[in-house]
Amino acid sequence: MRHFFGFLAGVVVAAGLLAGGGWAAQEMGRGVSENLDPVSDPRMLIALGVTVLLGVLVGLPLAMRTSPLATFVPAVALLAWTVVYVLDVSTATGIVPTGAAVHPELALAGKGMITLLSTGVYGLLGTAMFIPVLMPSRWAASPRDEEDEQEEENKKEEETFGFWDKPETPLATARK
Repeated sequence: MRHFFGFLAGVVVAAGLLAGGGWAAQEMGRGVSENLDPVSDPRMLIALGVTVLLGVLVGLPLAMRTSPLATFVPAVALLAWTVVYVLDVSTATGIVPTGAAVHPELALAGKGMITLLSTGVYGLLGTAMFIPVLMPSRWAASPRDEEDEQEEENKKEEETFGFWDKPETPLATARK
C-alpha cells in the first residue's frame, strides 16, 4: 500500500515540478529581464513562494523514508524528457503546452518548462531524484513496523488470561 501512495506522491511531485516549476521559472525570468522588485510585484512573490514550495515538495521524498516510487516517477519523467530533448529538440519541445488554444498561464508554464529543459535543470533534478531508487533500504519495509506488531501481540497476550494457559478462551480481560 505504501508503494501505491508513493506512486501517487510521485505523480504530484512530477506535476508540481513541470507545471509549477515552469511557471515560476518563466515569471522570475520576466522579473529579472524587467528589473522588477520582488516586494513590489505580487507575481514575483508568488513565483518565489512556488519555488520554495517545490523545494519542500522535492526535498521531503528525498529525505524521508518513503516509497522509492515517490522519487522514481518524477525522475523517470524528467530524465526521459531530457533524453528526448538531446535526441530530437523539436519532438521534446512539441510536447510542451504552448499555443493560442492553451490558457495563458499554462502557456507561460510551458515556456518555462522549455527553459528548464534546455538549460539542463530537469536532467539535474531527474538524476538527483533517481539516486534514492538505488538504495535497497528504501524498498524494504521499515523494521520499526515489525517491532510494533510484535509489541501489540505481546500486549494482547498480557491482557488475556486463559484457561490452562490457552489465550483463545479468556476468563477475564483488562478493564477499559
